[in-house]
Amino acid sequence: MSDLTPESVFHAPFYLRHNQRRLEHLASLRLPLRETSVLEVGAGIGDHTGFTVDRNCDITCLEVREENLRILKERYPQVVALRFDMDDPLPSCGEYDIVYCYGLLYHLKNPGDAIRHMAACCRGMLLLETCVSYGQGKLINPCIEDVPNPSQAFSGIGCRPTRDWVQWQLKQNLEYVYLTLTQPNHEEFPTDWTTAPPDPNLLSRAVFIGSRSKLCNDQLTETIPMIQSRH
Repeated sequence: MSDLTPESVFHAPFYLRHNQRRLEHLASLRLPLRETSVLEVGAGIGDHTGFTVDRNCDITCLEVREENLRILKERYPQVVALRFDMDDPLPSCGEYDIVYCYGLLYHLKNPGDAIRHMAACCRGMLLLETCVSYGQGKLINPCIEDVPNPSQAFSGIGCRPTRDWVQWQLKQNLEYVYLTLTQPNHEEFPTDWTTAPPDPNLLSRAVFIGSRSKLCNDQLTETIPMIQSRH
């Protein structure tokens, strides 16, 4: 795995399709994101950054890997891009209207600390997408990841928390917490959580929205949905 480059990983056909489906779904939620200040956490090489750039947002990106950060800065010189380790989230990053964290939480060994830090930076909404485990109960489920892979845990330790755990952690730090009624049109986003995963080799993902104010949005629910529809 040591010969993998950020471009060969993040721009593989699988990743490109995966990101397209996630961003299509995010757009379908009709959240008020345009012309806001955004903190993008775990930005990688910037494959999600263009979504907020195109909406005229004021963006700060955080990324722990130097090789990813270099490419991000080359692609988006207009954004502020900083090296930052969310497993050791100090110092403060300021306050932002939107904190955007898609695809990072499950690569962290201290996900609770990361959620607390992101919430402290959030004066509006925290948009969170992560791999999760099936089942109930507030479980983190630590796991080992491949350090040389530029898309995996920088520390070598990740997690696969349950949806119960993620919702619980968000509720400790934000006034309102929602899950989406729909899922991105991708096989890693289950729509039926009542049975065992159909393919145990596939990652399972979910989308959460934390907010400082109540959101009136028919795409969101304050309960954990056991059945979702496909966007």
